[in-house]
Amino acid sequence: MQRGGRPLGHRSGALTLPGVAASDPTTPPRPSRRDCDVLVVGAGPSGAAASYWLAKAGLDVVTVEKKRFPREKTCGDGLTPRSVAQLQAMGLESEVATGHHRYEGLRSMAFGRMIEMKWPAVNGMPSYGFTITRHDLDELVATNAEKAGAELWQGAEAVAPLEPVGEPGRSRAGGAVVADKARGTTSEVRARCVVVADGSLTRFGRALGTARMKTWPQGMAIRGYFSSPRHDDTFIESHLDIRDKGGEVVPGYGWIFPLGDGRVNVGIGLLSTSERWKGVNTTKLMSDFVGFAPRSWCISAETALSEPTGGRLPMGLAVGPRVGPDWVVVGDAAGSINPFNGEGIAYGYETGRMAAEAIAATLSTSSLEGLGGYEEQLQAAYGRYYAVARAFVKAIGNPKIMRACVRSGMYVPPVMEWMLRIMANLTRPEAAGPPELIYAGLDALARWAEQKKGAR
Repeated sequence: MQRGGRPLGHRSGALTLPGVAASDPTTPPRPSRRDCDVLVVGAGPSGAAASYWLAKAGLDVVTVEKKRFPREKTCGDGLTPRSVAQLQAMGLESEVATGHHRYEGLRSMAFGRMIEMKWPAVNGMPSYGFTITRHDLDELVATNAEKAGAELWQGAEAVAPLEPVGEPGRSRAGGAVVADKARGTTSEVRARCVVVADGSLTRFGRALGTARMKTWPQGMAIRGYFSSPRHDDTFIESHLDIRDKGGEVVPGYGWIFPLGDGRVNVGIGLLSTSERWKGVNTTKLMSDFVGFAPRSWCISAETALSEPTGGRLPMGLAVGPRVGPDWVVVGDAAGSINPFNGEGIAYGYETGRMAAEAIAATLSTSSLEGLGGYEEQLQAAYGRYYAVARAFVKAIGNPKIMRACVRSGMYVPPVMEWMLRIMANLTRPEAAGPPELIYAGLDALARWAEQKKGAR
């Protein structure tokens, strides 16, 4: 039996890990060696998207995911129009729409004022979003990649590259040693190219030499689920004036996202651009936010359905290098989260698709030099936008600037709506409307700051 013109490899003789029982009847035996075109490490949004598009291109793809679906994942559970557009392209919108909550826009609240913005239909994106837990969503997208032809190994962790590690960022991966922890076995998966999609901690990426730019913004988020009579609200809600224990506005925001099934996802996101970052107790701040939220949501310690969970997230393409001799890095592993609003799912899908396009084009030749096309796509899509976002979030790290921006924006609704469109990356490159002009001004300020810094 063959796929993609390559033998499947040996199907017996897998190595047994010491001290681990080799018994899991739900997991089929894995070969001791598997040769393929592309190994995808991780089956979250970016890995599953890359797997789908690679398989659609006719490549032999093995995707390894250390957890088993369905599994929980800390997230806001909100799909913006950017995410929906990518799900549409993968043929999944109807499945997401079935049994999951559709919403129409974003409600922002601060200093006692409120602004509602319906999603605009721009750049070929829909004018609505969905809320769906990652418990449901990730399995749906990964299974879709499997149906497209990718071979999905669940409960399998890529523990090390096959090639010896050399100079950071210039080492070849060659594939990976993959551990089946349930069976206590390992396999060698040899691949012409590897997609690193194992999330913000990216152990596999670090083994290849990737690292986070520590001076660039990092996010910290925590969320929990609550029962609420407003579980089917048609707007997701953000609060821009969350406060620390001293009553000061903290750079970040709180959210309440209705799930339509009796629950709401409630959380806070903070930015590392403030001097108070290290001293913030996120669990306490989350509790304070729950008490501060509008009473109509009826969220409290008594209506909590889960303990809050959270983590740190690199943003604005803060992780690199993102391209090596035979590998690329995508999604959270590349720090692709939008610093303006903390959105990560859409950028996971988009970077996964970009990587697949670059790999498919490259593997059609006899050289892997074309992988650099992936970095070119990233810079064309996000380079300047993320530079502006980094400058913006650094500026609002100053409490006085943060307070002035939010207060003034909330008192001029059109300006706030334009800013929300910029923050959601929903401006129109070909247009010259107010949001585009404001963004151009922010870009000019960011370039000036970069030049000033470079002249020092």
